[in-house]
Amino acid sequence: MVPSETALDLLRDVAAALQPDGPITVGTMFRSPGLRFDGTIVAFLGHDDTLIVKLPRDRAASLVSTGAATPVTMGKRTMREWVVIPAEATLDATRASWTGFAREALVHVRGAR
Repeated sequence: MVPSETALDLLRDVAAALQPDGPITVGTMFRSPGLRFDGTIVAFLGHDDTLIVKLPRDRAASLVSTGAATPVTMGKRTMREWVVIPAEATLDATRASWTGFAREALVHVRGAR
């Protein structure tokens, strides 16, 4: 499924907001547009215009347990550090939410190096 122009615009906005935190480039992950830091995927667009982010396992599990995110499953395997963040009710709220989660993912990826 191809992401909507709205989701792509939001992803670009998130990338621009994260530039001061480290050089962020837009690349692909599983044929979907995503955000990269130093060649490593931090976040990417999922089906139905969602954002998929890489977070520490405990944080990802917490978000799933509260219903704020859903787990990512590839085939039969659940990816413990990747979660799906849905869009919010408005573009501004989605932009803020996705930027916050993408920033968390960036911090996580930078710390893992």
